[in-house]
Amino acid sequence: MRETPLSNCEREFILKNISQQRRLDGRNAYDYRDLRIAFGVSLGCCHVELGKTRVLAQVSCEVGEPKQTRPHDGVLYVNVELSPMACPSFEQGRQSEEGIELSRLMERCLKESRCLDMESLCIVSGEKAWHVRVDIHVLNHEGNILDCASIAAISALAHFRRPDVSVNGEEITIHTLEERNPVPLSLHHMPLLVSFTFFSQGKYMLVDPSSKEEKVMEGKMVVGMNKHRELCTLQVTGQMLLLKDQVLRCSSIALTKVTKITELIHQALDNDKQARSKGEKHGFAVLVSGDKVTANRLPKIEVNVEKFEDSDEMDEGQSCSDDADAQNGIEELEMQTEAAPRESAVEILTKGVGVIGEGGASTWLDIPQENTKQQAAKKRRYKSVAMEEGIGS
Repeated sequence: MRETPLSNCEREFILKNISQQRRLDGRNAYDYRDLRIAFGVSLGCCHVELGKTRVLAQVSCEVGEPKQTRPHDGVLYVNVELSPMACPSFEQGRQSEEGIELSRLMERCLKESRCLDMESLCIVSGEKAWHVRVDIHVLNHEGNILDCASIAAISALAHFRRPDVSVNGEEITIHTLEERNPVPLSLHHMPLLVSFTFFSQGKYMLVDPSSKEEKVMEGKMVVGMNKHRELCTLQVTGQMLLLKDQVLRCSSIALTKVTKITELIHQALDNDKQARSKGEKHGFAVLVSGDKVTANRLPKIEVNVEKFEDSDEMDEGQSCSDDADAQNGIEELEMQTEAAPRESAVEILTKGVGVIGEGGASTWLDIPQENTKQQAAKKRRYKSVAMEEGIGS
């Protein structure tokens, strides 16, 4: 199903607001949407909400043979699923351009940055090693799925625990969770993606674009970085040229955002660990608000309203006359809003009106007894009019 494009009026309205340093959701140019990280009951399952964009990441592992080119390392797979549930433009079983871009960027961000210690996944050199798989499912696409997917993937890797393994000669024993505590993965750093969109040939720049802002953008730059000021990946798309100062400025902004997001990830991991150790409520159940009438809440949006001041050029006579006119208008409005007294019962002058009931007089309306003669006269007039229409036809 093809996605509905924006109309010319919507496109012009969005671009006009961007030129005035305004956004549809009330954010500033460099502000992120509300970020929420939650972990599932099983280890290695992470759900991330970035505004209305939702991504679920699941990490799993199995024992297999290492690659011949790297016999001392384990293997890391990254799989991205874009279903029509996330966006009608995504087709089931067929990768779109956005899906291919997301898969390549996630592989470059996680694998080529060497954030995961691959040698720690080796069991027996050249024979057995752990194969770690990261499945990323986009649940809802409302813009900037790259940043949301990177947060979900690295959080799931940090939350995952693999079974412990012992090697005795040629015998390999994989211990269950009851026998030994699971072992966390060895992460050197946490690379995250930060997306920037450009408008008017790079004159205006936005961070964390929404779906409508992505439809009107002229170019996009994705910066992969960790909190140690290490650049992991960089990608520029679109028909535009960027200067060196713009790239450096985006890198400094990305460093600030990555540092804050990394702190939120560590805080979410600590909260989940404490909840599991104390036996408290954890998992995706914490996302459901059961003690409220509705679980949805509108985001707080700050709107800039211009302040208008009264003109000092108005003379005193004109102000007095305006006040008098306003007072007269209020009195007239009050007179018009007074309830009119009830004069007679409701009249029904249409044909084919039936009475529903067991017979007898209708009790649906409170008809005064004093108007019975007038009603009888109206009924006779109605019958005479009906007979004349029948004769005329």
